[in-house]
Amino acid sequence: MSTIADGKVVAFHYTLTNGEGEKLDSSHDRGEPLPYLHGASNIVPGLEKQLGGLEVGAKLQAVVPPGEGYGERGGPPPQPVPRNAFPEGMPIEKGMPVQAQSPDGQMMMLFIDRIEDDTVYVDHNHPLAGVELHFDVEIMSIRDASDEEKAHGHPHGPGGHHH
Repeated sequence: MSTIADGKVVAFHYTLTNGEGEKLDSSHDRGEPLPYLHGASNIVPGLEKQLGGLEVGAKLQAVVPPGEGYGERGGPPPQPVPRNAFPEGMPIEKGMPVQAQSPDGQMMMLFIDRIEDDTVYVDHNHPLAGVELHFDVEIMSIRDASDEEKAHGHPHGPGGHHH
């Protein structure tokens, strides 16, 4: 039987909760397991490390500290940006990632922290930074990754992948 190792495409169902047991996310809500390429940093490092060596049908309750998840919170507090700085009609939701350009021209990922009237507060911390993650996982499938998947660093769906 195949086990999870680098170069394997793994599909797993999961429910993610925080330390207080509050549900944060679940593959069950989408109806399909989450596929990822093991060893390619597609998922948080602390979970990927704990999945190594498991087989199809295995169930795992994994606790991932912030340092092996989305990192510790740090840096400046969320910064205010006028709503009209975003494209007109663009939906804006709490937790949503947005790309921005720093003053020196570098692209960076920010996250919507909150929205107050015509002001959107953006944060460079991921919404789950500083949160201990609790994963309830079931391994649904394991297969060898294709050469194309290995080259691209992520799994492709049926019929290949189109960039």
